[in-house]
Amino acid sequence: MKALLWKLIIIAAAVVLPVFYFIDENPFDTTSFLSWREKKMVAWQRARMQTSFVRTSHLKTFKTMQRNSELLKNVSSRILIGALPMEKKLLTIGISSAWHPQGSSHLLDTLQSLFSASSPAERRHSIVLVQLADPDPRWLDEMISNISTLFKSYVQARQLVVITTPLNRYLPLKGLTKHFNDTPAYVVLRSKQNMNYAFLMNFATNHSDYFLTMEDDVKCAPGFVTQIASILSAWEREPWVTLEFCQLGFTGKLFRTRDLSGFVRFLLLFYQEMPCNNLLSHFRDILRQKKAIRFFPFLFQHMGKYSPFGGRFDMLKGEEFKENDTGSPSNPAATLYTDLNATDGSVLMNAYSLDESFFYTKEATAGSHLTVLLNIPAVVFRVQVLTGSELKKENQLEEGQVELGYDSTNRINDCDDYILLGLLINGILDKHVLSEESGKKVKCVRVVVTAPLPSGLIVRHINLWIKETEKYTQKPLEVLGVVRLESTEVTKH
Repeated sequence: MKALLWKLIIIAAAVVLPVFYFIDENPFDTTSFLSWREKKMVAWQRARMQTSFVRTSHLKTFKTMQRNSELLKNVSSRILIGALPMEKKLLTIGISSAWHPQGSSHLLDTLQSLFSASSPAERRHSIVLVQLADPDPRWLDEMISNISTLFKSYVQARQLVVITTPLNRYLPLKGLTKHFNDTPAYVVLRSKQNMNYAFLMNFATNHSDYFLTMEDDVKCAPGFVTQIASILSAWEREPWVTLEFCQLGFTGKLFRTRDLSGFVRFLLLFYQEMPCNNLLSHFRDILRQKKAIRFFPFLFQHMGKYSPFGGRFDMLKGEEFKENDTGSPSNPAATLYTDLNATDGSVLMNAYSLDESFFYTKEATAGSHLTVLLNIPAVVFRVQVLTGSELKKENQLEEGQVELGYDSTNRINDCDDYILLGLLINGILDKHVLSEESGKKVKCVRVVVTAPLPSGLIVRHINLWIKETEKYTQKPLEVLGVVRLESTEVTKH
């Protein structure tokens, strides 16, 4: 009994003493927005993070700190290039960039990839926000000149804004906390990066509904804005803190902007503890999202070999990115239904054939559909819909969407539950199916016309890729494609 008592005393001392040491030796003088009571809360949380990296939920404590803390009123980030849009957008794409010790910055290449991978319609619903976070005036002037020249049209359209934050607004970068034998230079680098992203997100809070993080050495998959928008439509009523479209570093992490102020404060409170991608895991835990929600294949791929957070990137290069080759389509046995009228002897089944034939109709009104009903429900991991003539690009479905259907009531020629897979861009949808693990199989794939067509419609191909049942070893999925949780291994198709 006495031995047990001494053990409890030792454990209590190990947890409590660091709290008082931290309060006495590091009273958070620079974070003047915290009261003494809040500092004690922070100290307790930091002591827990330092003594154990097991993620725990501190939702009540953190929300109390949020209510009682003032906003970051003294952070005066200023615009270097461009002007903010007049209306609120769907998405802000935020990039923080600085000079890289391993070599020159890829920022210009990243911006080129970003704008090339998005259509004019997608750009109208988004804004790119770049923070130049290096104090070197020579580098700063060079980047301002290059961005202003190369991306002038996007700046004039208020689709690109460049900002910076004065160095005197940063918290101290001396005497920082070290973990796992990190070098002092690396601790300074990651601590400053945390503040870079905090100031970037703080600036972005009110300009869109969602915020997407991106590093400055990234290649983007074509149509990534539309793909993210279609996923958001399916997850709009689901509880989540972040959705992830890239596993590596801090790229492809999507937030609701209403959650940004909380994460900004979290980054600043614990800026010296660990990189921001690791802090994000703790933040998710606090808000009760226990696992990362990742969508595959990834929409972003790092260009360089080195992560700004330490380590190399090339371990996943070409494996998980959107450009994967999944082979030829399967198109299992199915029946097609439509309320469109075939023209000039056109055959409806041609839309689903794997040869060069096609289905044609002279008229398509809003609400019209073409539905593929699989004879046997299957695990569909990719859908491709091609409309319009291949050479002249005429008779495309300019405004339409593709939906996946599930059936729990054994309907004969339809499904009772549809979810949005994605929108057609320039008459085309080519998308990997992303969804939670659930056990459901797809029974219907429905192409829906969402606006009247000025001319006829050609449907060249509806192509499906399915996973063979006997080869399917992973748990099947629920909605929109394969959302993989942290503990699930990569599945190649």
